[in-house]
Amino acid sequence: MPASRFATPRRWFGRLWWLIDVTRRTLFNLVFLLIVVVVIVAIVTSGPAKLEDNTALVLNLRGPLVEQHPAGMRDAAIAQLSGDAQRSTQLRDVLTVLDAASKDPKITRAVLVLDDFKGGGLAGLREVAAALQRFRASGKQVVAWGAGYDQRQYYLAAHADEVLLHPMGFVFMQGYGRYQNYYREVLDKVGVTVNLVKVGSYKNFGEPFTATGPSPESIESNGFLYNALWASYTDGVEKARKLPFGSVMAMINELPQRLTAAGGDAAKLSMDSKLVDGLKTRDELRQMMIERGAKDAEGKTFRQVSFDNYLARQKPQYVGDAIGVVVAEGEIVDGNAPAGTVGGASTAELIRKARDDKSVKALVLRVNSPGGSAFGSELIRRELELTRAAGKPVVVSMGDLAASGGYWVSMSSDEVMADPGTITGSIGVFALLPSADKALEKIGVRTAGVTTTWLAGAGDPRLPPDPRFTAVLQIAINQIYADFTNKAALARKTTPDKIDAVAQGRVWTGAQAKERGLVDTLGGYREALKSAATRAKLADDVRVVYIQPEPGRAERLLELLGAQALQSLVARFDLQLTPLGLPGQVVQEARQELGWLVDITDKRKPFSAVTHCLCGQP
Repeated sequence: MPASRFATPRRWFGRLWWLIDVTRRTLFNLVFLLIVVVVIVAIVTSGPAKLEDNTALVLNLRGPLVEQHPAGMRDAAIAQLSGDAQRSTQLRDVLTVLDAASKDPKITRAVLVLDDFKGGGLAGLREVAAALQRFRASGKQVVAWGAGYDQRQYYLAAHADEVLLHPMGFVFMQGYGRYQNYYREVLDKVGVTVNLVKVGSYKNFGEPFTATGPSPESIESNGFLYNALWASYTDGVEKARKLPFGSVMAMINELPQRLTAAGGDAAKLSMDSKLVDGLKTRDELRQMMIERGAKDAEGKTFRQVSFDNYLARQKPQYVGDAIGVVVAEGEIVDGNAPAGTVGGASTAELIRKARDDKSVKALVLRVNSPGGSAFGSELIRRELELTRAAGKPVVVSMGDLAASGGYWVSMSSDEVMADPGTITGSIGVFALLPSADKALEKIGVRTAGVTTTWLAGAGDPRLPPDPRFTAVLQIAINQIYADFTNKAALARKTTPDKIDAVAQGRVWTGAQAKERGLVDTLGGYREALKSAATRAKLADDVRVVYIQPEPGRAERLLELLGAQALQSLVARFDLQLTPLGLPGQVVQEARQELGWLVDITDKRKPFSAVTHCLCGQP
């Protein structure tokens, strides 16, 4: 009887809970269906408004010019710590937008606004300048305006039909070159010795840690490189602005006198030197563009479409034969790496992916790298070799930088194409063995122990280097250099001796490399795509697909931890540069370079063979 007494309320509560649960599920499903319907309607009905006639394309480029956006939380964390939220501009996006706009009847002109543009290397700037020329050749005008122009910004502005400058602005061109910090004395003071093993008399990566100044070979090589790049830059500007040969150098050499003659007015000096065509404020530019074109719907400015908006309107093809593009941008490291760094394993996997894709008929490797790990470089080169063996043409397109390891990855292709302004070569190998035994002695720390062989402690940074291990290391580095030059000789269809004569770690421009047989042809990214299409017997307008990694949650977390680890490593040196009142740029450069040293020390197993050129965009 008691059991039946409680059975009825239990059933009642059970039915009530069932009703609540059904109601809950129904409501959630209805909300979910409503969201799906809203999303579908938004997708179907959304899209950019149609462009009207007489629209101006505003090329408001921002950040550095890159081959591929850095895609990692590591980069975002570092940017956040430095208070820098700026984005980058992909070269391929600029080329896509300009080439599409040149054929678009709605676009009648372009306005180039470069105040937030951080520029790129000469090769990348030349690519954009060529796209501007193609746009102009279609009968459309390009107007450049800036509050001021630095050297990189002005190279693009000079290729416009009309260059305008703010009345308080100036054009600043200073030439090419760089000053390098040398840490030998400060390392001696703290008791750190950097033991350098290398092959290549021009291989100067280790000099900042082992010398107090540049070697004669470095001065010779860098001078030859920078003078050639500067000649290419000034030639491009002077031809674009129709200036007499030598005008840019004359203006720089006579700057104090010319600025005095202009009453200290830098904008007037730019006008007098014919670097710009007019002086206008931003509102005056706006009014001028209204008069030349049309007002927008609100009547407040000229009818326009931004770079990002117009890029979003370009719809990629998803079916049909294609040329696959793999980007190798940044330093080359072992293992996997996000975009912005070249992981030997991850980039090799991308090449395999392209090779296994039946729709991909040819591959273009776009290289913008100073090199890094020799092993990582070889993984990439080997995959290209297998891709060619599978019957797919491979074309290497060198961007701003394809030196040392960046050249190594280029050695298995049907064609190597470089821009005249590319920095390449630097065929050489080195290893660094920092030892801190003297630093430990300074603070009263001694290191001792028992091992079964002398190799057990070889390369331990707490101990002075064992001469036997240094000899072994030199033999190994010699062999890797021989492998480098032999592979280069095979790729270039010449002899190792002839490669060695132009190798030895020396850097060259693309034009100089062509003269010395290190590359096949001179041309840009667009020409490389055409070459790949021709080799695969495809049309010039064939579909282009970019083979890129998709980072997962774990990888993003590791990237963030990697940024923190890097900061911790650099902090070991604790140079206390900031309290000394040194400029931020000096502190940042020192931290980066000493970070390389610590990174090499931590990663060697028992040593790391490095093919890095210690070079960058000048």
